[in-house]
Amino acid sequence: MRLVLILFLFVLFTLIGISTISEKARGDYVVVLHGIARDSDYMRPLAQYLEGQGYDTINLDYPSTEFGLEELARFMNGELSDRLSQDKPVHFASHSMGGLLIRAYLNKYRPKNLGRVVQLAPPNNGSEIADLLKDNYFYQQYYGPAGEQLITEQAELNKIFGEVYYPLGIIAGNRTIDPLSSALIPDTDDGKVSIDSTKLKGMSDHIEIEATHTFFPSNKQAQFQSGYFLQNGAFFRE
Repeated sequence: MRLVLILFLFVLFTLIGISTISEKARGDYVVVLHGIARDSDYMRPLAQYLEGQGYDTINLDYPSTEFGLEELARFMNGELSDRLSQDKPVHFASHSMGGLLIRAYLNKYRPKNLGRVVQLAPPNNGSEIADLLKDNYFYQQYYGPAGEQLITEQAELNKIFGEVYYPLGIIAGNRTIDPLSSALIPDTDDGKVSIDSTKLKGMSDHIEIEATHTFFPSNKQAQFQSGYFLQNGAFFRE
């Protein structure tokens, strides 16, 4: 009986949360960013979910393997300058390296009416996988300059990212389908990024979910928590 009651309350509060998001989003912008070597199609499940909550979604493509993060931030600014034409709040949602690009972008270009930022599985403190492969020719050719910036030694990148001055929610995954990569990563990880690596000084909230790195954008819990944070500034907890 207790389990049935818990499940009922969870469904009820989830529906209330979804209703609240739909009512209050009112066409706010939300810029959605994919990770390295991906594209906007990969982020479509998350973008469509946020559209369903009432957001004016911009699912942005960018040349993630052609430039470093500073150049990508400049490209992003050029793409958004004309598209953020209306005077309404601008939020951001990202997966993996897209979260680093948001940090670089917001450090240099501060959009008018900046809202909230949610990161899915971001390597905020780098990836041990990048540490191992950064000098590999094939890795360099495939992932380009930004791939070499995903290392755990982040001291040189601090000037690119700056301080977190905006409401930031971070979602980390604790499931993996890549045992080989996970063997190289200390502690709990999502197959590419450890939970500890996702955390960032100045973040507003942090939550772990049962998700693997690859399938974050289509994960229902990740979608719900993303929308909930963008609306409320904190993640949903029972």
